Amino acid sequence: MSRTTLPTAAAVATTALTAALLLTACSSNSSTNSDKITTSPATPTAATTTSAPPASSAARRPVIALPHGAQNVFEDQQTGDPKKDAVLADNQQWVNSMDEAILKRSSDTSHIAFYSTGQGYESAVSFVDGYLGKKDTWIGTTRFFQRKVTFLKSGEASVVYCSDESKAFIKHSNGKVDNTPTTADSYVLYNTRLAKDKQGVWQTDYVVSQRGAKECQP
Repeated sequence: MSRTTLPTAAAVATTALTAALLLTACSSNSSTNSDKITTSPATPTAATTTSAPPASSAARRPVIALPHGAQNVFEDQQTGDPKKDAVLADNQQWVNSMDEAILKRSSDTSHIAFYSTGQGYESAVSFVDGYLGKKDTWIGTTRFFQRKVTFLKSGEASVVYCSDESKAFIKHSNGKVDNTPTTADSYVLYNTRLAKDKQGVWQTDYVVSQRGAKECQP
């Protein structure tokens, strides 16, 4: 694998919530939940972290920028549905907030807290601490694709997406880079749940992942 991963499904207790996220996000056929993950990547419509995502509310969102040498590329930003685009924008910034802390070797989690809460926040902080504890960062490009939004009956949203880490590599404090080969484990499937806070920010409050998932293979 190229990078470490947020909590995997095996590392999290199997609950009705996890099952519901997987089922609702991947298998719904209703008019509002018609998006499905497919095994073939979507046509790239890439935007790097320097692009400003569309705002979903009047909340003043923190400026997040990754240092030179590492970038996240997010596909599928424009769905044609402003509500879904707003969810995807805040999902993007949640991902960026974690990598910002990792790449800047910062223990400041205020940006992470802005875009997440509950288990989503705890998982994100643990993910960052895993890098900081080893004094690792990463270089290269991580691509996020097949990003699909499902609105849940609870008023929350689920975002299911894949990451391609084949061009992202761990960099150690001594400058050594792990140039690991591309394998099935270079691709990760994420299931996240987001809740809208009082400011209108879609905060991630639950996440599970599966490294090597067949849905994300090229």
